[in-house]
Amino acid sequence: MTKKNKKNKQEDIENQEKEVIQEQEVTATEEQSEKENTEEQQEEPIDKVEELGAKLQEMNDKYLRLTAEFDNYRRRTLKEKMEMTKTAGENILVKILPVIDNFERALQSMEQTDDITALRDGIVLIYNSFKQFMEQNGVTEIEAINQEFDTDLHEAVTKIPAPKEELKGKVVDCIEKGYKLNDKVMRFSKVVVGE
Repeated sequence: MTKKNKKNKQEDIENQEKEVIQEQEVTATEEQSEKENTEEQQEEPIDKVEELGAKLQEMNDKYLRLTAEFDNYRRRTLKEKMEMTKTAGENILVKILPVIDNFERALQSMEQTDDITALRDGIVLIYNSFKQFMEQNGVTEIEAINQEFDTDLHEAVTKIPAPKEELKGKVVDCIEKGYKLNDKVMRFSKVVVGE
């Protein structure tokens, strides 16, 4: 073999060795990269599980706090409602006290005087003040006499022949007055209807 051939063979061998070394390096790099990816992939699920666990704990904590808040709110409103029912009528009763005082004065004056006209005038004044008190609190009288019979406002006790033709189907007499509180009927008027 010639020197040139030997030299070429040696270069070929060296080149092959370099290629093998490069392939080994590439393989080692790939193996290292795969190993890192595998470790990252293994760490990723662990991180996700920990993250989900933390979120679950946070949501559970929020749920418990919200439940406790709602329970406190429910107890507080129930207590307020009970207190309101106990004292609901207090305002009305306080406003009715002057009317009771006027009745007591009228009773005292009945024993001391013989003037019937003055007594009647006093009782009319008390009645008017009581009626005014009721109106201030939203209680109004239901008009009945000579009105068209309305089952939403009136309760027919009996029917009689109408004294006049225009009173047919209308209220002829009112036995007991009816009252509304604002727009709600508190008590129906008991009436006699003409037929």
